[in-house]
Amino acid sequence: MNLKRVVVTGIGALTPIGNTAEEFWNGLSNGVSGAAPITKFDASLFKTQFACEVKNLDVEQYIDRKEARKMDPFTQYAMISVEEAMTDSGLDLEKIDKSRAGVIWGSGIGGLKTFQDEVTAFSSGDGTPRFNPFFIPKMIADISAGFLSIKYGFRGPNFVTVSACASGTNALIDAFTYIRMGKADIFISGGSEAAVTEAGVGGFNAMKALSQRNESPETASRPFDKDRDGFVLGEGAGALILEEYEHAKARGAKIYAELVGGGMTADAHHITAPHPEGLGASSVMKIALEDANLKPEDIDYINVHGTSTPLGDVGETKAIQQVFGEHAYKLNISSTKSMTGHLLGAAGAIEAIACIFAMNKGIVPPTINHFTDDEVFDPRLNLTFNKAQKREINYALSNTFGFGGHNCSVIFKKHN
Repeated sequence: MNLKRVVVTGIGALTPIGNTAEEFWNGLSNGVSGAAPITKFDASLFKTQFACEVKNLDVEQYIDRKEARKMDPFTQYAMISVEEAMTDSGLDLEKIDKSRAGVIWGSGIGGLKTFQDEVTAFSSGDGTPRFNPFFIPKMIADISAGFLSIKYGFRGPNFVTVSACASGTNALIDAFTYIRMGKADIFISGGSEAAVTEAGVGGFNAMKALSQRNESPETASRPFDKDRDGFVLGEGAGALILEEYEHAKARGAKIYAELVGGGMTADAHHITAPHPEGLGASSVMKIALEDANLKPEDIDYINVHGTSTPLGDVGETKAIQQVFGEHAYKLNISSTKSMTGHLLGAAGAIEAIACIFAMNKGIVPPTINHFTDDEVFDPRLNLTFNKAQKREINYALSNTFGFGGHNCSVIFKKHN
């Protein structure tokens, strides 16, 4: 089959370190931490009392108040980031075939706040079932794609991928596949998450997954550091407009990058722990390289999953060394979760955007909060500690791994 080329023609971001794509990149390149004490609820009794929240956001500046009340925050975040990406893309909705335009979005959890609020209200009442008529449509993860298709009139494939923290990358790969097989011309893709709630923080605390560095939130996300003690919960959204190359070229679109390969695998090992030898992680990177028809030596930068957990960081670096061999020591590697925290189902989307900016700006964003070397990591690896580094990047790879053993990798090529 003659596969079509797929390019990125629009980006949008709503993150803990910036409410637009440009602000997000400025935060990344300057090593800004988005972690701070939780403001969304009283977290004083929780083991973890901080998170990477979206800041200074007035939803009603973007969404009509009546419409916003029908949406959980994860959908609101999706709508806001996509509006930026669509404007950025310059797409004329009157001139495209909307039957060949779709939405594939990602969310690992969906409407957690809505579910929590409705069940809490019911359980604190007299037992009479009084539920908001929008309870179910606000909660279900697929509704974000539904709202987006309604707003823009896109009648092509429409669904949400749910693969925990790999969801956003999973969505990009699915959209990529549809376009290159000739089944669509345009996709809105990416991911959103809004899990900074009592249930979200409490649930991850019960798993012992979150950092408890309450005395110093801004330094709590410290991937590859000897004293890392868990991830920092984040929230937000990232949106990419993926478009068939000839379609984009014909309308004179600005092209940010080309998406050239993707891979998906499973660890088949444990519901929450990564494979200790990184077998699923190594195989997914190999598959992505094969899909892109690239050699390991072609990759310049890897945006790692790098959550700042004791086990996860080790398995991923082992996988990189298995796949890249001696070239692993010539790569730049960094974890932008050190700044944004972990956006769960939105992580892959904002990290794809980080890769695209890194290529276009010639700057590798850093892994901040490195204080103490850990002997389990090969010192020859360039983990881009604490400060951004200048580098020409022609190919960037992004990894995202999720509970359940889900692994996804995507590769972007710089557009010249």
